[in-house]
Amino acid sequence: MKLSPRLEKLKPSATLAMAAKARELKAEGKDIISLSLGEPDFETPDFIKEAAIEAVKANYNHYPPLTGYPDLLQAICKKFERDNGLSYKPSQIVVSTGAKQSIYNTIMALVGEGDEVILPSPYWVSYADIVNLAEGKVVEVKTGIEQDFKMTPEQLEAAITPKTKVLLYSSPCNPSGSVYSQEELEGLVKVLEKYPEIIVISDEIYEHITYGEKMASIASIGNMIERTVTVNGLAKGFAMTGWRIGYIGAPEWIAKACAKLQGQITSGANSIAQRAAIAAVEADPSKIKYMVDAFKNRRALVLEMAREIPGFEVAEPNGAFYIFPDVSALFGKTFNGVTINSATDLSLYLLEYANVAAVTGDAFGAPNCIRFSYAASEEELKEAFRRIKEALA
Repeated sequence: MKLSPRLEKLKPSATLAMAAKARELKAEGKDIISLSLGEPDFETPDFIKEAAIEAVKANYNHYPPLTGYPDLLQAICKKFERDNGLSYKPSQIVVSTGAKQSIYNTIMALVGEGDEVILPSPYWVSYADIVNLAEGKVVEVKTGIEQDFKMTPEQLEAAITPKTKVLLYSSPCNPSGSVYSQEELEGLVKVLEKYPEIIVISDEIYEHITYGEKMASIASIGNMIERTVTVNGLAKGFAMTGWRIGYIGAPEWIAKACAKLQGQITSGANSIAQRAAIAAVEADPSKIKYMVDAFKNRRALVLEMAREIPGFEVAEPNGAFYIFPDVSALFGKTFNGVTINSATDLSLYLLEYANVAAVTGDAFGAPNCIRFSYAASEEELKEAFRRIKEALA
């Protein structure tokens, strides 16, 4: 009795696994501070919850349209125009059960056996496994802290082969928090213009959580909108992780393919969550500024504390809510009788000896690093980094 061979290609999500381990230890009575999950610690804004309540009262209880309610699709089109300078029609939008499904749909619709997908590392944990499920081949482009974890045009060009089908990246990036500037994206586009058959998937789920310049969408440059799938959703910016609403703006042929696939997997996304999503995407981004301001303050606090820990080399992230220190200086060192030979060793050591949960960089294609989320209270962050510093003293 055997499972499907495709399951052998699939690793458990490292972020979810560490979060589950932290919950398990908490249930045993241990005082664990979890900095592992990428989940805002704020509650969903009241105006969005009110929209959901009204949807319940209005009896939105039945199957929704496959790609989303028409007024939600219109609202998303207006949001793309307002925030990103992108002009989409409702027929180019597909609403799914979270941005993760949006990415899954797109990869499954585009990638076949042997097709290559370029992933600048570090990359979000699920990218590589989704490509593997599609029987594609991951081509990692290694970036490091010295280049702010961003791929250069030269690196992109060197990674392209006749089998390259897709470039998939996130900006702001999970896990590094790096944000590609308009100028940096234009440099990548100059390379991509030579290879018109390559499709770009731009994951912009952290769009509203930036601390400097407004983020740029690669689809807004030149004719890239004709070959770019722009992925977004509500989980991070609006503290709606549990509502499970993501969406794409894409060339119509790709949107239709994603809808066809979705029709056999989940059908339409949750009807009540979709009605609430209208309120979220129609809202001016200033409505969630209080969250971004809080994350900015926490970023400053965490950077100061992390830089006081010997062996941590930390870049300043310009988006999302993570720091991603290079901890390779600690490899080979022994603490409390435990020798740290990898970022995975360090994350397990911190869980055991500091009661702090973080995620190894191995899961993100960056084995020298470790990810800490600062989507937690300042009190928790202060205590967590006090414990980490003490455990590594």
